[in-house]
Amino acid sequence: MNTLALIPARYASTRFPGKPLALIAGKPMIQWVYQRASEVFDHTYVATDDERIANTVKEFGGKVVMTSNTHQSGTDRCAEALNTVEALISIKFDVVVNIQGDEPFIQAQQLKKVTNSFTDNTVQIATLVKAFGTNEDIFNPNTPKVITDINSNAIYFSRSAIPFIRGKEKEDWKYNRKFFKHIGLYAYRADTLKEITQLPQSPLELSESLEQLRWIENGYRIRVVETDLETLAVDTPEDLERVKEYAHSMLNDYDKD
Repeated sequence: MNTLALIPARYASTRFPGKPLALIAGKPMIQWVYQRASEVFDHTYVATDDERIANTVKEFGGKVVMTSNTHQSGTDRCAEALNTVEALISIKFDVVVNIQGDEPFIQAQQLKKVTNSFTDNTVQIATLVKAFGTNEDIFNPNTPKVITDINSNAIYFSRSAIPFIRGKEKEDWKYNRKFFKHIGLYAYRADTLKEITQLPQSPLELSESLEQLRWIENGYRIRVVETDLETLAVDTPEDLERVKEYAHSMLNDYDKD
């Protein structure tokens, strides 16, 4: 199975402009992500529309492809990058893994788990979730939630806490069942990726501002894979400071070894 790892990255971000180039322990964030992905995949590329990001990737020895600046999502950017890379290196890929450029400490185990889903020939799209801890806010709308069927396929994603627990106070919901937060790591069969990026935005997607609902509304199945490893996403400058502290402690532990 030929697998292509893509890291979509853009400079313009409403909450954190220039985020991919933010330094963490002396390295740009995009380099941390690229190096993590390269440990797992033979073919890893950054897909960007910004020359500053492209030049940075080239400087640390990474591979990069330029894409349009009109894409509405990382998925759309990945679809264009897939076609570009296939033409560039003359390889037909079976699976594409879309790795968020703001997850500098994504784990190899997580990448492998999502990719291994495709040993099941019925899987079209796969993604990662983690159970909320008891100290985490299941009602935070910035953290999408997901529920699944008995085959671990997604039924619905929402910014609301799902499912609703009838007869219980909201503060007790997470003690009555396990809630899952969505981690934005996707993998797609190459043909599926090309198909879903041709679909118009759907009513549920527009309501929740979650693109994966477009795929579900159009009948695509999303296999949900659970991880028990925590991730550290960087959405804001405040998040970056938290990640820097983690990187500092991680490197200190490495030096002690």
